[in-house]
Amino acid sequence: MITWNPDETPEKVTVAPLGWVLALVRGVLLGVVTYGGLLLLLVARLIEAPVFAPRRPLTPYITQAVSRLAFVILGIRYLVRGRPMGHRGAIVANHSSWLDIFALNACQRIYFVSKSEVGGWPVIGWLARATGTVFIARNAKEAKGQQELFESRIRAGHRLLFFPEGTSTDGRRVLPFKSTLFAAFYTHGLEHVMQIQPVTVIYRAPPGHDPRFYGWWGTMALAPHLLLTLAAPRQGSVEVVFHDPVQVDAFASRKELSAHCEQQIRSTLAGAFAPDLD
Repeated sequence: MITWNPDETPEKVTVAPLGWVLALVRGVLLGVVTYGGLLLLLVARLIEAPVFAPRRPLTPYITQAVSRLAFVILGIRYLVRGRPMGHRGAIVANHSSWLDIFALNACQRIYFVSKSEVGGWPVIGWLARATGTVFIARNAKEAKGQQELFESRIRAGHRLLFFPEGTSTDGRRVLPFKSTLFAAFYTHGLEHVMQIQPVTVIYRAPPGHDPRFYGWWGTMALAPHLLLTLAAPRQGSVEVVFHDPVQVDAFASRKELSAHCEQQIRSTLAGAFAPDLD
């Protein structure tokens, strides 16, 4: 698995007794909501799959409702700027944490594109499969098949969400975008009917904590990071910023389209933290 490792690691944070209580209460509530939603989603799929074939007109609303409730349970302030596009197309965003799954699902109905390893993870992998995530392998031999899969999902009306950085970061920076996946938008005339919407996800840490508190990267294990997030007595916030969507055929190549999306997201994230750097 490809990960991003900075020169410095975050400071060790201990969990106070109150934190353990909060983590237990929030964890139980989050589990009930998440798996209750999963059960409801699976029942809905029994109706949805045979009637609507590849389209999913019902289940994305369940995923969206669960994601919104997650932030209520966690106590993390949730903000949205701009509007999700209504046009056929795809979304690209920066990637900081497992929290991105909730943050980006809470304000729109989408399907994630994820590396194939995630499909084998316990808990997260099951949820990803149930919610219609598209899994891809970093294998040149499978590129053509994956491109055909993207195309079929997009033509079915699914809005796919990509993380072009290829890995998560500390939430304070944007890594160079990999333009390979953008090639799927330039096939069989898709570029003439598709739009791409860049989205910036901005995390602000709880007061007094490392500014990278919500970032999950490198060799960080999921369980300790989840525990620290659940245990925080005072939480921070997450802001999702929707940029103007662009027509794919307005850009001559995937590299130009990728560069445009990267610049939009990078400048917005830098601007959000500029006061901290003064």
